[in-house]
Amino acid sequence: MMAQNQKMILIIEDEEDTLLFLKDRLEMEGYQVMTANNGQEGLEKARELRPNLILLDVMLPKMNGYQVCQQLKQDANTQTLPIILITAKSQKSDRLSGKESGWDDYVTKPFDTNELLKKITHFLK
Repeated sequence: MMAQNQKMILIIEDEEDTLLFLKDRLEMEGYQVMTANNGQEGLEKARELRPNLILLDVMLPKMNGYQVCQQLKQDANTQTLPIILITAKSQKSDRLSGKESGWDDYVTKPFDTNELLKKITHFLK
């Protein structure tokens, strides 16, 4: 049973180690965490669950993070969801592709967990 004020975060990530690490860490912080390990599943879960925030990997099977982000931002029901991209791609061109797809923030792997938690807190205020 979810506490009334508990925020839900959806993690869309295909690397199991990263996914489990983030899930454990966020649950320790008191968030309810849902997961998906490919872009298509992530998109479906985002639409169905309407989480408070999405952590989205870019390199995903079935549909990449930019495509997922773009579809969510074009959908009236999900366009206000904050999306933080998590990616190993740190080139300026990658950031530009991400920005065009509508992400709200950007973290490169390997990421600083405290930095990521600060960004999450900022968006969930």
